[in-house]
Amino acid sequence: MLRAYLYLAAFIPLTFLLSGCALISTLFDNSGRSYSWHARLWARLALALNRVTVTVNGVENLPSGATIFMSNHQSSFDILALLAAMPRQLHWIAKKELFDIPVFGPSMRRGGYIPLDRGDGRKALQSMDAAADTIRQGKCVVLFPEGTRTTDGNLLPFKRGGFILARKAAVPVIPITINGSGKVNPANQIRLYSGDISITIHPPVIVPTDLRRSEAESWMMEAVRERIESALEH
Repeated sequence: MLRAYLYLAAFIPLTFLLSGCALISTLFDNSGRSYSWHARLWARLALALNRVTVTVNGVENLPSGATIFMSNHQSSFDILALLAAMPRQLHWIAKKELFDIPVFGPSMRRGGYIPLDRGDGRKALQSMDAAADTIRQGKCVVLFPEGTRTTDGNLLPFKRGGFILARKAAVPVIPITINGSGKVNPANQIRLYSGDISITIHPPVIVPTDLRRSEAESWMMEAVRERIESALEH
């Protein structure tokens, strides 16, 4: 537990420092490259503080251009691992409460991240429309279809919103399986451990064109879940 508190004592100042630097960088570079560089640096330093390494398998499955990445979610270290290791500029759909944090929230907005209001169905759909517009600009968006972190490592039921987004955006959906993050930061515990996190990138999920809207979303949910589950360690 002491280790976790010592980690936070370094992680929180690091987060505000690099969030501020990333925010300022957007005033001079609107391409997103500088912001992405700061986000990657933040993630790599945060992982190094806890002596966590990340390995990536399946990079050959990454298509060029706009993409939606859908990953399982075991701990907060999932975000760090993806930012640190994925060879893409990533944009996130995150709960709106994070955007209220001073410095950190405005930085996320300037970085093109998209707030999601889970408590308001209409605003949630508006968030999906905003995300679809972001993707149509050729960007890559990451979301966790479970909507929250699992407590036992098993996949939770998927929320439909991400698949509505995928249908609207009409771009490749790449399932991702993350293993090891739940051991680094166990659920419901204020404890941290060193370790290795592995990321497996699966081939794109391409929806058959002859399906109706609701059928396409259901088909995609099942296909993404099956691929994530196929590489999940229990």
